[in-house]
Amino acid sequence: MTELLTKETFLEKVFNFEKNKEWKFEGNVPAIIDFYADWCGPCKMIAPILEELSEEYGDKITIYKVDTEAERELSAAFAIRSIPSMLFVPMNEPPQMANGALPKQNLEEIIQQVLKVEK
Repeated sequence: MTELLTKETFLEKVFNFEKNKEWKFEGNVPAIIDFYADWCGPCKMIAPILEELSEEYGDKITIYKVDTEAERELSAAFAIRSIPSMLFVPMNEPPQMANGALPKQNLEEIIQQVLKVEK
């Protein structure tokens, strides 16, 4: 299951950018954060793929969604200019951003290479 984040839950579960200048991931497992909007066609195309990945990887990764319309401050904090944009958050390395609706195969490669998670 993907989980919708607000600024408040983002600060608590991912990164408290109000308190920390340096990146410090607050999660227990690697995460993908999908920055999307309801009106965005490509965002709608990748939503079911992210749900599938969430089921396939189970509790090895967490997939969050951030509504860029509702959470403008979060979008600004990560300089989101185009959607969908996804932030891939490994446990002990800096996060990496990818833009566009990536196919499932590409997402699986990123999960393995960047997040270092196998099915």
